[in-house]
Amino acid sequence: MLSALERYGALAAKRISSLPPGLVQATPGRFDRIVIALSSGVDSSTCAALYASHPHAELVYMRNWNHNQGDAPPERCDEQDWKDAQRVAAHVNLPLRQLNFEREYWQDVFEAMLAGYERGATPNPDVLCNRHVKFGALRAQLDAEYGAGNYWLVTGHYARVLQKESRTSLLHAVDTHKDQSYYLAQVKRGALARTLLPLGHLLKPEVRALAQELALPTATKRDSQGICFVENSQGAGRFRDFLQEYLPPTPGAIVTPDGKQWATHGGLWTHTLGQRVGGGLSLPQGSPEYRGTWYVAEKRVQENELVIVRGRDNPALYRESVAVRSFEPLGLDGAQFAERISTALAGGTLYMQYRSLQTPAQVLKCTVDNNTTDNDVSVNLTMAEPQRAMAVGQYCCLYDGEEVLGSGPISATAGGPEPAM
Repeated sequence: MLSALERYGALAAKRISSLPPGLVQATPGRFDRIVIALSSGVDSSTCAALYASHPHAELVYMRNWNHNQGDAPPERCDEQDWKDAQRVAAHVNLPLRQLNFEREYWQDVFEAMLAGYERGATPNPDVLCNRHVKFGALRAQLDAEYGAGNYWLVTGHYARVLQKESRTSLLHAVDTHKDQSYYLAQVKRGALARTLLPLGHLLKPEVRALAQELALPTATKRDSQGICFVENSQGAGRFRDFLQEYLPPTPGAIVTPDGKQWATHGGLWTHTLGQRVGGGLSLPQGSPEYRGTWYVAEKRVQENELVIVRGRDNPALYRESVAVRSFEPLGLDGAQFAERISTALAGGTLYMQYRSLQTPAQVLKCTVDNNTTDNDVSVNLTMAEPQRAMAVGQYCCLYDGEEVLGSGPISATAGGPEPAM
């Protein structure tokens, strides 16, 4: 009878064998150094078990946020996660150490996120964290200790890092319901080159089942919800309440397209495009033109106004064109990127995501401008179908089929009708 790890190996090998020609999954040598980033969740714990038999494997736990500064007592978040990580390390018999990146997280992720919200944008701290901390500061420290290229970094992300000749490629996960390639699209190719993402070849239920068979202490631990510095940040109002501790109120008008003001907001950052507007808004439900539910359709930054429209699928919530002024191709120079875009357009395989776990939207047109002052390029996209609630600041990630071509923050959207009730 095959062991749980042997069954995983066979299942992963079967899926790897069905990859398109030329794509190869790199594997570490028996005596290579392997560093597993352990967050104490079931995914990274399973990764720890997968590589526990390697003689030079070790675990690192990153402390990126001090909850004494913010939302929750340390015992509920930081300390419990650290205790869980220690339990996992003992179970798989691997050494574990804790690394502190609070300063890097604050400077490169948190402050950048606050600045984005103050501009009325919709930033994504998880994208920034992967780029600057998990594959930035951590890589830099490990490079200093072991030398660049002298170790493998393993994480529990649901995505696939594959090799084609001498080029590293990032592809979405087999489990499209858990895919995290969107969050990794801003990571530099050099940081991905010796990265192993073993869960990219598995489905989430298979990971849970493997963790239970291996009796991992975190096998039944629930997945984290939201971002690390706000416990359960997807809960109603919790993230907004947290931001109020750091962003000053900037009251402005909430208006309908006919120019009438119906309420006051505390700052453009308190709402996102497409969000239903609830408390504090009272429109005359007896009037046919105002009856119904209302959603944020536009942020007028200069006027500090939120424009709301009626109905979740109001046409004013949709846009068909996107501009990205600072798009970063992943491992491609400007000419190579433009060629890939042209080929993907011709083959009908160019897709875009502007939020995680979104069904990729097909791109109908894409122009590329390489005449920039740095290595970034500028892209302008037209979608095959209008997309709902695309917001400035969200990351636009482009795919050629399953492969990530790069990403960048949305600078502007266009192409939809003017807001109308």
